[in-house]
Amino acid sequence: MVDVVAQMGPAFLGSRLKRLGERMQAGAASVLTDAGIPLQPGHMAAMAALRTGPKTVGQLAEASGTSQPGMTRTIGHLKKLGLATDEACADQRSRMISLTEQGERMAQTIASDVWPKVGAAAEQILARVDGDFLRQLAIIEEALAEASIAERAARIVPQPLSLREYDPSLAHEFFDINRAWIEDMFAMEEADREILEHPQERIIDAGGDILFVEAAGLGIVGTCALLKTGPGAFELTKMGVRESARGLKAGEFLLAATIERARELGAETLYLLTNSKCAPAIHLYEKLGFEHDRAVMERYAARYDRCDVAMLYTG
Repeated sequence: MVDVVAQMGPAFLGSRLKRLGERMQAGAASVLTDAGIPLQPGHMAAMAALRTGPKTVGQLAEASGTSQPGMTRTIGHLKKLGLATDEACADQRSRMISLTEQGERMAQTIASDVWPKVGAAAEQILARVDGDFLRQLAIIEEALAEASIAERAARIVPQPLSLREYDPSLAHEFFDINRAWIEDMFAMEEADREILEHPQERIIDAGGDILFVEAAGLGIVGTCALLKTGPGAFELTKMGVRESARGLKAGEFLLAATIERARELGAETLYLLTNSKCAPAIHLYEKLGFEHDRAVMERYAARYDRCDVAMLYTG
């Protein structure tokens, strides 16, 4: 199944971070249970803050970055377990929350038996990430404090589609986008793997090119390649667009750009090989100037078992 949340790019960043947080908290909850702690990960910020001394509900909410109603529910749970209590406060309009003796003992157990294990496990994951991920998270938090997603979105006039040139860092996008549609409709063939797994050597270094289309808020949503197959001859190949870009006309935008790039590369012959099952794509090819061609079929189609349509660009 396609991971829709991951595929939607920056537009689903909040959902992806939420999913990530839920997975990490589920693991932390198991560690708490194994340690005999009757609390959830969501209670840990309050426990950490109260270890430093009594706090008001407002101070606890601010320290943990949560809402006051949410912190009130957390404190209610800690009181129910006998871990926290109200404390006299000079300001009668406020009330201080402090840990009970039982709460102090539990906080010490958490600090010695739980947080080190969870922290070390998280460090193992962070070791696989380039750069200081926690600092990057802090930058995101600072940016959201300056202006929310809603505030920023209200100021943006999106440029729906833009062209991206090939870069080795985008090789995985080229592979993933094409693998998705190939495996959904057919089966990967050796000719597919040769190109998708070695785009630099098989396409770029051989005189061809790879283009990408990027959609505002979604990231890279499509790709198309020009494979040089002879003097002045190019095959338009490995064109795919993610389902997340449906309705944006990303395919037409990308195809027009690829045809123009073929002209820039000096293409005298531009052709493509496909399958009759790809009816929407074939309609798009026809719309932008490709015609069915028997000579192309006879000369090139043997490369793919699935090929039963060959087309030549006539402009």
